[in-house]
Amino acid sequence: MAPQTGRIYGRRRRRRWPWIVAALLVPALAAGGVIWALRVEGSPEETARQYLAAWSAQNYPAMRALVADPPADFERRHRRFLTDLKATKAAFRPGEPAHGDTVPFQADLTGARPWQYDGKLHLVQRDRTWKVTWTPATLHPLLKKGLSLRLVEQQADPVRVLAADGTDLNTASAPGSVQQLVEGMKQTFPDRFGTASQTRIDLYEGDRRVKTVAAPPGGSKPIQTTIDLEVHRAGAAALRGEKKPASLVALRASTGEILAVVNAPGGFNRALLGKYPPGSTFKVVTASALVADGVQPDQQVTCPAQKNIGGFPFHNAGYEDFGTLTFRDAFAHSCNTTFGEMSVAELNGGRLGQVAKSFGFGNPITPGVPAVRAEFPDPKDDTDLASAAIGQGRVLASPLNMASVAAAIASGSYIPPRLVTGSPIPNAQPADPRPLEPAVVKALRRLMPAVVTDGTAHGVSFPAGTAGKTGTAEYGSGKEPPAHSWFIGYKGDLAFSVIVEGGGAGSAVAAPIAARFLTALP
Repeated sequence: MAPQTGRIYGRRRRRRWPWIVAALLVPALAAGGVIWALRVEGSPEETARQYLAAWSAQNYPAMRALVADPPADFERRHRRFLTDLKATKAAFRPGEPAHGDTVPFQADLTGARPWQYDGKLHLVQRDRTWKVTWTPATLHPLLKKGLSLRLVEQQADPVRVLAADGTDLNTASAPGSVQQLVEGMKQTFPDRFGTASQTRIDLYEGDRRVKTVAAPPGGSKPIQTTIDLEVHRAGAAALRGEKKPASLVALRASTGEILAVVNAPGGFNRALLGKYPPGSTFKVVTASALVADGVQPDQQVTCPAQKNIGGFPFHNAGYEDFGTLTFRDAFAHSCNTTFGEMSVAELNGGRLGQVAKSFGFGNPITPGVPAVRAEFPDPKDDTDLASAAIGQGRVLASPLNMASVAAAIASGSYIPPRLVTGSPIPNAQPADPRPLEPAVVKALRRLMPAVVTDGTAHGVSFPAGTAGKTGTAEYGSGKEPPAHSWFIGYKGDLAFSVIVEGGGAGSAVAAPIAARFLTALP
């Protein structure tokens, strides 16, 4: 039985061999007929996909298995490539095959500097399969023996801060107040003004730089401001020679754009950060509240030299007694007794606070640099209300706040002021205009011009069309306490405010500065 079994086994073996050969051989045409070749498993595209997927995962053993003749330091070279470029992650994706044995790919590196580039994998048949033929150019097309790519850091140009016309405020010929604004922007946009550095990618031969492969990205986006340098210089000229600390702010009334911020001397930006009693300039707000509640400009009112309100004596500047006169004239002459008495009679119950809020009091403002909000605390009693009505007591505002009050009358709406445009401002407040009542706007546009033509500022040579309000804001104590000198106003679409710390009467000090400012405008 053994020989028979052996014969059967032998016959089966002879029958299987042609099948095995057929599986491994494929026909190919030759000049003399048909020849047989070994079949190659897979395809260049499949090997390329496997190789790039392993590379993306930094699986260097898997990559090595797909390479025809990998160098001994294969893994070290790949790690060094990413280290030199300070890349923490990389993704490699195959593209459309160019021809049979070449597969393009796209590289996307992330880390200290994101970078993308195109490369190619060349493949050959080896051991009946497709393998990557590896050279340094497999890492990047520019690489060959002795060359490397490196990420290099360099000092970046400082972020530019631009005036409305595109002038660089860091180099502009303008008063130092402009640099105060730049410093303020550094607080609002710390990331934009951080340690300035840029990166580039260079090709090196040893330690010798050959060329830059990827240049630094374009310079930092400039910070655009609304500053009008001509208006700003006119403000600086108007303050020149003033011996006491003074500030001037100018706005475009219809938009709230800040055109000028001038402080003399420099140091503290009192124009945006100073908090002062606004004095009689606040009567613009009080008059608006009274008009909104029915008072007419031609209505007869009384203006005694002194009036006891809530047990406290209020008096006019210089104890002037104007007797009976129109509300328009009481505003023009800045009658403290009139406004104190009328506020208690008609604006109790929080009404004055409501109107003050419509002019921005109590609301944070975010122009793009640090700036304080105007304050109107709820009055405690009649005396406190009467004091608030004439801008004294606990009412506080900055020159920017009061310029916004004047701008609201000029434009018909309170518009939160803004200095920086085109850049998102952290914690920015809504900038939508808040329309005033038409009757209020109409009345105040009669009252404020009267201050210049017939009232406390009639002795100052203002350009035609100027409207405004003087303010003499007392602080400290004594029978004749010191006072800040104020003037706020508008002419056309330009609104402004001026303060001189401890300057005294607004009509004597701040108003002439405002007139010089308007006259100096181009």
